Amino acid sequence: MSQGRKQTILVVDDSEMNRSILADMLGDEYEIIEAEDGVEAVGVMQQYGPQLSLVLLDIVMPRLDGFGVLEMMNKNQWIEEIPVIMISAESGSTHVERAYSLGVTDFISRPFDALIVHRRVVNTVLLYAKQKKLTDMVAEQMYEKEQRSSLMIDILSHIVEFRNGESGLHVRNVHRLTEILLQRLVQKTDQYNLSPEDISLISTVSALHDIGKIAIEDSILNKPGKLTDEEFAIMKTHTLEGAKLLENLPIHRDEPLVRMAYEICRWHHERYDGRGYPDGLKGEEIPISAQMVALADVYDALTSERVYKKAIPHEKAIAMILDGQCGIFNPLVLECLTDIADNIPEEIGKSGSDNADKRKGWNLTEEMLRHKEAGASERTLQLLEHERMKYSFFASMSQEIQFEYILSPSILTISAWGAEKLGLAETIMDPLFDRNVRKRMRLSDWQGLLKMLKQATPEKPEFSYDCKLKLDGEFRWYRILARVTWSADEPPCLMGFLGKAIDIHDSRMKLDTLERLASHDPLTGLLNHATAKKRIMERLEDWRRDGKYALVIFDLDHFKSANDKFGHSFGDRVLIHVAKKLHQSIRSGDIAARVGGDEFLIFLEYKGDLETVIQRIFSGFAGNYENFPISLSMGVAQAEVIGTDYDVLFHAADQALYSVKRSGRGRYCFYDDSMDQMFSVISQIDGTEGEKENPAVEEAGERGEDQR
Repeated sequence: MSQGRKQTILVVDDSEMNRSILADMLGDEYEIIEAEDGVEAVGVMQQYGPQLSLVLLDIVMPRLDGFGVLEMMNKNQWIEEIPVIMISAESGSTHVERAYSLGVTDFISRPFDALIVHRRVVNTVLLYAKQKKLTDMVAEQMYEKEQRSSLMIDILSHIVEFRNGESGLHVRNVHRLTEILLQRLVQKTDQYNLSPEDISLISTVSALHDIGKIAIEDSILNKPGKLTDEEFAIMKTHTLEGAKLLENLPIHRDEPLVRMAYEICRWHHERYDGRGYPDGLKGEEIPISAQMVALADVYDALTSERVYKKAIPHEKAIAMILDGQCGIFNPLVLECLTDIADNIPEEIGKSGSDNADKRKGWNLTEEMLRHKEAGASERTLQLLEHERMKYSFFASMSQEIQFEYILSPSILTISAWGAEKLGLAETIMDPLFDRNVRKRMRLSDWQGLLKMLKQATPEKPEFSYDCKLKLDGEFRWYRILARVTWSADEPPCLMGFLGKAIDIHDSRMKLDTLERLASHDPLTGLLNHATAKKRIMERLEDWRRDGKYALVIFDLDHFKSANDKFGHSFGDRVLIHVAKKLHQSIRSGDIAARVGGDEFLIFLEYKGDLETVIQRIFSGFAGNYENFPISLSMGVAQAEVIGTDYDVLFHAADQALYSVKRSGRGRYCFYDDSMDQMFSVISQIDGTEGEKENPAVEEAGERGEDQR
């Protein structure tokens, strides 16, 4: 590997031509290593490891394909340190989803575009470099803070040791032995649900286990001979004295560190058979923190010299503990001691190593960043990338100007066809200040577009904006249709928008496309409420007396939780899934629409028993979508019972739905006259006499009723 400043990229592709093209594109800035298949690539990673800044990985290869390489990288945890950009001509969602699930950062499609390849490589390398720098900075800060805290605890505990005539290493020895015992415990069982943070906290606080000895007289603490029964009774009070000191702290009594220190101080002399002190706790009544510190304390007391005894050899001390000569311990804890017994002298010997503590701080920080921070952002980026790929594909087919704008950092990405049409680059940094963009779009229009962006909400993310764009030397009117995107954080953070620009005067735009935009819901493809109402009213006007019609309204139970837990992009996918199920459940002559939010409408003609039809439709939605349970509340109104006035029919179905939601959700209900009476009583109780415009909205955000 080069010893210069160049970062190293591994290019994995079975085509020598593809490897050569990529090497030519990137070779001036990066050191390039090539591998012709997955097996060779894994060998390179084993050799160079984290020294690799990026892997460009083909999917289809002999011996071991790209997915096999990703699985190996996950197995060896290389994927956490080495970013991967996938190379593929495959654009199918199955390939994309599988690649992202295995940790891929980005995609590059063949044939290669030099600008796109260069930009994505640079962005990915910089992103991972900044993340590593951030990890190191946070780890350094955590380490320094931990060192200061440990120093204060060490000073306090050494004061106690000094009075007790003990070795200054006792605190560190107990700390280290407690730590390795806990680490072995979590390897053997998940019974105690201990995290790395818990292990660090217990080990650190173990230094305070004998703090209560500060209240014991020197003559007893440092007596060289055997204590009398009375003296031993006084000595045993150090457990209660230590707990009392912590319990009477004027501040910070509820901090996790103080609560853990209280457990250890009070109960580190309890024994598993109930014969310990001060409270005679038995078995799992003793916190695992106190159990581990007790064992570590006994071992170090046996193997260290005291004013009243000589040090006992390691092997004999282990034998005495296992034989029960020092009290009875948890059998599982003794198994942990047996497992690590051979390594204890060496581990305790290096217990003062600051470098080991520092490495532990780095590992802990990386774990926190990986599992607590990166997860949500990664999910959001994957969803955005998936949407970007879909827009790119549709743009090439429809020959429309499609684009993606990211707010921070300010980047405008335009589809290939659109960029060529406008005479702009596909990727533009800070488009507001770009001279070429300003030539194509007036500043006032660009500012107006950004204003629309900031006015959008997660509940109403779509907007349209009419402006002029300059093409072929003249300004033409375009309509921008856009959807704003947010992060998966709570609260969500505004990220940017996706959209397309449609030439309003373009004669090639088909009339049915315009009609569809006006009559259909853009997310689900179902009719919108206004169009559905118009068509239903036309049907009702031609109603034959022998015909039977029903209006059904339903919404999703607990849909708000889908958005709250998994983000609005997931919520959109749930709605699309429900719309597909709805299409499958009705006949071609029925009318289906999205009323707004998670509320849907069905208008159907039936013969025979209506309940059989409703039961079939209702049952068709049962099941889960990506582990989110699909449950409906449904209200049904019959035209032959209610009449042919649409608003009255809709209101009756809505009342039936409201009745279901008040009685617990998850079923369907037919309207009858008693519901009007029930609603009147409820309105009076709630102090809301008179008819509500939409009584089915039970709680804010549950149904997301469209009020437009």
